[in-house]
Amino acid sequence: MSRCSSRPLNILYAQIFSLPNTTVFSLLFFCTFIDCVASVQPSDTLKVNKNFILTGYSQFGSVMATNPFLKPTDPILDRDYDFLALSFQFQKQTTGKSIWEKNYGYPSYGVGIYSATFFNTSKLGTPIAAYALFKAPFKRWNRLSFNYEGGFGLTFNWEGYNPSENSYNISMGADQSVFIDLGTSLTYALNSFFDIGLGYSFTHFSNGALKSPNYGLNTFAPKVSLSYHPNRFVSPAVKETLPAFRQKTYLDFSLYGGVKNVLYMGSKPDSTANYEGAYYSVYGFNTLLSRQVTYKSKIGIGLSLGYDGSNNSAIFVKGPKPEAGGKGSWGNNLNLSIYPSYELVIHHLSVVIQPGFYLFRKTTVNNKPPTYQRLGLRYQLSKRIFAGICLRAYNYHVSDFIEWSAGYRINLSSE
Repeated sequence: MSRCSSRPLNILYAQIFSLPNTTVFSLLFFCTFIDCVASVQPSDTLKVNKNFILTGYSQFGSVMATNPFLKPTDPILDRDYDFLALSFQFQKQTTGKSIWEKNYGYPSYGVGIYSATFFNTSKLGTPIAAYALFKAPFKRWNRLSFNYEGGFGLTFNWEGYNPSENSYNISMGADQSVFIDLGTSLTYALNSFFDIGLGYSFTHFSNGALKSPNYGLNTFAPKVSLSYHPNRFVSPAVKETLPAFRQKTYLDFSLYGGVKNVLYMGSKPDSTANYEGAYYSVYGFNTLLSRQVTYKSKIGIGLSLGYDGSNNSAIFVKGPKPEAGGKGSWGNNLNLSIYPSYELVIHHLSVVIQPGFYLFRKTTVNNKPPTYQRLGLRYQLSKRIFAGICLRAYNYHVSDFIEWSAGYRINLSSE
């Protein structure tokens, strides 16, 4: 049942395999696929009683070599970055009492704990993540189900970059990061209590440039799962008919803010300065005109006026800590951009994909590319108030900063 290192950073950037470029477009395709293919109303709908699900899964695989630190010296013998991961989840099974539950094929959602052990823990550590998750079927055939799932949370316990003890780790600049997991799976109901599952998932770890260096770490590996349903009961299948969707137009206004960490790259051999860098503020104002065209999809176009304190930045070492300088006048750090927008709507939550194009900004020695990408989540707190968190990136794989936002929505459609 479903619904349709010491080298200049710019040189190191150029060496990174641009897989996340593919990942961004794959995510957009994935969301569109969910809306189109998985939105076809089936002839029969399976009814389930309200209950909770306990799930455990394990993974074994290799870290993707997306930067020089992670590339093995011997592709056959060097297995430093193989990993074993375990996760335990608590999920709530929806029952179809709301339209969005039926629209997503009776999904489940909940929280989970994740832990990974790398063959070389001295370089990467033993990360532990706490995350929220969402799981829904593309299609269900009696006992068999083909599902898509996603998780978002925070990770701790990394062995982050340290100039004296772990200077080669340019993947993780700190011992915390964001956890993002996307995957698919096939599950089979053994009986009324247990399901087994087999799938693949892509997992991304990054701190959103809150602490540099931050090239991130990615895994793509198979997983095996076992789920326990203590109170599952299946009733006879019945036909479901959803009411026709009424399209609506919205005008959103929001404020955003964040910080960026820039490392000292001067000639003074001060490892502390290199490690700490300096922090700059980023903030701005967004406006977005959008139209929700289906229960799941919302498209739109927006403008963003922003301030980036790191523009034309220069870091000096005069004492024990580096100091930010070279900021110039306030107006020199302004920028104006336009962005198309796509949102995958899951009840009050939306997955936001927004590629941006600068219309105006001051030309400086450290300008980023003329385009950027915004990926994240937005939650509707009420009919008019919303909050969000997004990762602002450029070149499709380099984190720029984490954008926290809050805003106000106006419904332009007649009630």
